[in-house]
Order: sequence, then C-alpha cells, then structure tokens
Amino acid sequence: MSSMDAVVKVFCVHTEPNFSLPWQRKRQYSSSSSGFIIEGRRVLTNAHSVEHHTQVKLKKRGSETKYLATVLAIGTECDIALLTVSDDEFWEGVSPIEFGGLPVLQDAVTVVGYPIGGDTISVTSGVVSRIEILSYVHGSTELLGLQIDAAINAGNSGGPAFSDKDKCVGIAFQSLKHEDAENIGYVIPTPVILHFIQDYEENGNYTGFPVLGVECQKMENPDLRMSMGMGLEQKGVRIRRIEPTAPESHFLEPSDVILSFDGVDIANDGTVPFRDGERIGFSYLVSKKYTGDKALVKVLRNFKTLEFNIKLATHTRLIPAHIKGKPPSYYIVAGLVFSAVSVPYLCSEYEKDYDAPVKLLDKHLHGMAQSVDEQVVVISQVLVADINIGYEEIVNTQVHAFNGKPVKNLKGLAYMVEKCDEEFLKFHLEYEQIVVLQTEKAKAATPDILTTHCIPSAMSDDLKA
Repeated sequence: MSSMDAVVKVFCVHTEPNFSLPWQRKRQYSSSSSGFIIEGRRVLTNAHSVEHHTQVKLKKRGSETKYLATVLAIGTECDIALLTVSDDEFWEGVSPIEFGGLPVLQDAVTVVGYPIGGDTISVTSGVVSRIEILSYVHGSTELLGLQIDAAINAGNSGGPAFSDKDKCVGIAFQSLKHEDAENIGYVIPTPVILHFIQDYEENGNYTGFPVLGVECQKMENPDLRMSMGMGLEQKGVRIRRIEPTAPESHFLEPSDVILSFDGVDIANDGTVPFRDGERIGFSYLVSKKYTGDKALVKVLRNFKTLEFNIKLATHTRLIPAHIKGKPPSYYIVAGLVFSAVSVPYLCSEYEKDYDAPVKLLDKHLHGMAQSVDEQVVVISQVLVADINIGYEEIVNTQVHAFNGKPVKNLKGLAYMVEKCDEEFLKFHLEYEQIVVLQTEKAKAATPDILTTHCIPSAMSDDLKA
C-alpha cells in the first residue's frame, strides 16, 4: 500500500503554440495524468503530460489538496519529465518508490494510475509480453521498451508499473489502438528512466540520448558480403548514409561495414546479444551511452579492418520533431509569412504529418541537415494585400534562395531581407517559382499589413537577437 501512496495525479494546464499563426497561442486546455514520487523530493511523469505547460499541480492519494509543481526537466525523446514541489507538506507521510531491474518475459506487472472513468486510483495487471526497441511516438525516437498486456488508457500516462516484488520496473506511456489488437500497452523500462535521471543529475539539465548518426543496410545476402570483402566469420551492417553533422562523419565513410560497437559483435541483421537467448537492435548499445561519451567502433573498409574511438552526440534533424518549449519562429515582409518547418508545424497544417506535400515529407523522413543550424524555410501563407497581388495561392512552398544567395535558415533569410538595399526582393522557391517585390514598397507596406491582421511584430523574438 505504501507504494500506491506514492502515486500522484498530475493536473496540467497547457497553452500550445499556434504553428499556423505563430504570433498567437491556442486556447488553453487542461489534462490529467499520473506520476509517482522518487527519492530526492522529485516526481516522475511523462513528457507529453506536461508539454507546453503553464501550470502543473499534483494531488496525492486520499488528499483533497493540489500542490503547485515545478518542472525540472523534460526529456522529449524518452517521454519522461521530472517535477518537484516546494511545499514541505506534500512530502509528509509518503515513501519514495524504488526501482527494480529489467523484467523478463512473462513477469507479472501491475500498472497503477488515474485513468479516465473515475477519480480514484486504478490498478490493472498483466505480464511482460515483449522486450525490444520500440518507437516512442512523442519523441519520434526508438529506445528500449516493454510491451505488456495490461490496459493502459488515457490518464494512465506517467504512472508506475510495479513488479510482483513491489519495485517500479517502468513508466506507462502509450498503447496500441488497432482493430486487430487488444490490451497492448507500452512501458518505459528502468534503464531508460535511470539514464534520464543520471543525465539530469550530472549535467543539471537533460542533454538527450546519443545516436551513431548513420543509416545502415543489413548484410544478410551472401553475395553482398562477398563483394564487401567480408570473411566467412565476419558479420556486420553496411553504412548507407552518414549524418553530416555527426562527429563520426569525420571517421566513418559510406559503404564501411560496422563489425562491432564497443567490443560487441554486430550480426548481419543488425542485432546484438541481449540476455539469455534474446537479441536486440544494436542501437540499444548506443542509447546506453551519454552525450559526449566515446565508443570504440570497428569497421571493414576496402578489405581492411579499422578501429575508431568516436565521440557520441545527439541527433540534429533537418525537420525537428519538437521545438522543446520554445515559441515557433516566423518572419513577415509584404504579407509573405516565412516559417521554419518542424513536425508540429506539419501536424498543425495537415493534421497528420504524413499528409504534407511529398517534397516536405521526403525531407522529414530522409533529409539530413548539412549543418547544425540548417532549417527548411517555407512561405507558409500570404496575407493578401495590394503589394502581393498574384502570389496569394503560394502555400507551404520552400524558399531556396534570396537574391541569388542560398537560404540556410530563417534567421539568415530575415537578416538578408532586412539589410537588402537592392531594387528588388527576389525569393527563389521550389518548382522554379520566383517571387519578386520592389524593396522599398514591400518594406513600407509591411506595417499596415501587420496592423490589419493584429500581428504585434514582423518577426519572432528569437530572430531579433
């Protein structure tokens, strides 16, 4: 019972940015979820439970009081958030929950939380049915996860999953909703939770899970292995592409065959040994590291075996999955609204990110940033005015260049336009489109357009710095 007393209900008021109208915010809304108390006067819950929060309150089991909470850290990739409460009364009469190890298949688990359907604490039971690298929907990443057959419903998010020894073995965070599936829930396991906590304790903030920064091809075809010069005893995966922003881009090359990572041999299907009789994707080994750690990578290149000691870093996405609590960026001139593309922006424009135009979708799924500050800049819409007659139908079209100079990011574009002293503003768009405006007239027309649409500024605050 003491463990259940440490499970709290999380009340959050969210105020999301309006990515389609980035100078505004959406109407605030409220949500409830679950969390639990751990050592150090801290509370764990899901990142999506407190995303875009303006106020977070916690209520203990059997209490009528809601306590104001402070968000210490949010890990978007692993979907974990760390909270605390300054009121000493909140911590009285409750013992922190202790963590257990990684369970094995068929181990009993009990999910505790405050799901929809009632106000009191709820308990559902099941077993561990699968342990593998899972797709974390909120973070758009792949990390170790547990699949269980206990029901996880809205409001369960952030609640603990207990083993039969009353130890926390994970955090409930998502479920599979499909007509062919029943009672499939997912739990963030303790290795991922402890990685998040240690990262915060060592750095004072969340730095993220590192990645190797390569895309790999399986080497299951014997002719492919022979052509790469692999011996009968050698196994590994072939590098297809390397992130230009990744530290390993200075060491590794396309068509290198990764034979091992930190001394652990990689199979032709990209897996490594994982406990007795199990295998798991080798990205699991990478995710166990911390940002800035080094790893020994052995590769086969041109029939020669090479070893590199590589410093690991987090992933720089061309189209980021999150903007991490910051307001979206925008720039307006002559009614042309320029925005930097992100996954939340695509979801705001198209409801589902995969409904976006093919070229933007290709950049989202397959594009690689050439530098850490590269962005995909689009004309998101045109605020109709006399100055922009004929350009009204331009929507979500990428800007490639301005007056002959390539557009690297939104801040660079805003700077070039503001400093432009040429006769015309020429924006070169995809599909060979071009937008041309007379410089003086365009800049002079901007204030009236902003006033008409009640827009406070021609650019977001981050572009003014």
